[in-house]
Amino acid sequence: MFTFGLTIVRHGETQYNKDKLLQGQGVDLPLSETGVQQAEAVGHYLRDLKFTNLFASDLQRARQTADIIVKNNVHCSGMAIVTDPLLKERSFGVAEGRPVDDLKNMAKAAGQSCPSFTPPGGETPEQVKLRIHEFMAALYRRMAADHWRDGESDPAEGTASGTGPGADGCPCGRPDDGLQGVAAHALVVSHGAYMRLAVRYLVEDLHCSVPHSFRTSHLFSACPNTGVCRFVFTLRHGDGGLVPASIHCVFVNRKDHLKTKEGE
Repeated sequence: MFTFGLTIVRHGETQYNKDKLLQGQGVDLPLSETGVQQAEAVGHYLRDLKFTNLFASDLQRARQTADIIVKNNVHCSGMAIVTDPLLKERSFGVAEGRPVDDLKNMAKAAGQSCPSFTPPGGETPEQVKLRIHEFMAALYRRMAADHWRDGESDPAEGTASGTGPGADGCPCGRPDDGLQGVAAHALVVSHGAYMRLAVRYLVEDLHCSVPHSFRTSHLFSACPNTGVCRFVFTLRHGDGGLVPASIHCVFVNRKDHLKTKEGE
């Protein structure tokens, strides 16, 4: 079996985030000044981690955040970031460019909760999950092709759940929580609604294990700009190709770097 770590980061703030307007896929803004500062902060927080593979949404707010993280990282010099449309934000159809409150009001009028409501022309949560499933299958193949050699033992196997501070769901912890002994480690930079659905997909569909101290309200909450989630995967060969033998959630929506920035 083969084990790798996955660190997922939400992009930094844009002006639309600040103004509480929906971006989705149709509005492709760069980071605001605050967003650049947030990206620098998370880049500094993750600077000593060794990423072996780099991925980002093809929307510029995610690409710009990924560029800043890589610029700050001591191990990533010269590494290419793979941009993938499968990682782009959920489409919100006619609601894009409008206030977030408009979407909430549309959902209320339809008798639905906002996260599960699909405005006309938008993507349903299940459609986004299909994109997540497709990306994860490609990620398994890429990580295995790059780092797994059949017949070689995996030194991380059985040791990758993470025991450092924060691995049990505490709000503060070490940047390398969960990565002890894990040689292969992918960075993904994506978007808020996409990440919220990705966590649900991993936990509810793939039965990812979570620390016993996690509250559901935290696990499935909205990720802040440049918030960080981490999972550790162990893969095996299945009848249909590579499949997870186990997935462990180390933490979700961590924002230690933002607290540090505010306290300086």
